[in-house]
Amino acid sequence: MVLTSVELLDELLQYHASALGNDLPAYRNHTYRVINFCSALVGDDPVSLEKMAIAVAFHDLGIWTDKTFDYLPPSERLAEAYLARKDRVEWVPEIKAMIREHHKITPYRSNPSWLVEAFRKSDLVDVSLGIITFGLPRKFVREVLSRFPNAGFHKRLIQLSFSRLLSHPLSPLPMYRL
Repeated sequence: MVLTSVELLDELLQYHASALGNDLPAYRNHTYRVINFCSALVGDDPVSLEKMAIAVAFHDLGIWTDKTFDYLPPSERLAEAYLARKDRVEWVPEIKAMIREHHKITPYRSNPSWLVEAFRKSDLVDVSLGIITFGLPRKFVREVLSRFPNAGFHKRLIQLSFSRLLSHPLSPLPMYRL
């Protein structure tokens, strides 16, 4: 079943709507694709879904709030500040790891009970436009991609990547990890 409304995710995105500007629809659809893939991989019990919503809302947000393509540290700071305000400091290590490692090239193995690896896989399913599925049924992936169209998200990433390459040729993709 496709998640079409996650109240916490919508609240967080709305709170940052002015920073996202015209990219809000594209980012919102990206976050919904990722949360759907992640919940399909691990389930959507209420605690996991809340953690996923927080991580997915903040995971790329530093691109817009800090106007940088080296966005993982600012995205982590935003999530940590939010968790502190909500008295969820015990979630900080896991949520920050979900953000920091979501572009990790190799599997995340440090804390197997955390949602980090499923989140990493979910983002890759979306970034690959569903070419990589990590065992998710292709019909489900197509349904999620159809329900939440790209709306220019990947085009925006390509523009940002090119700009970063021109300004930082020795560090064009700072978010990738081994």
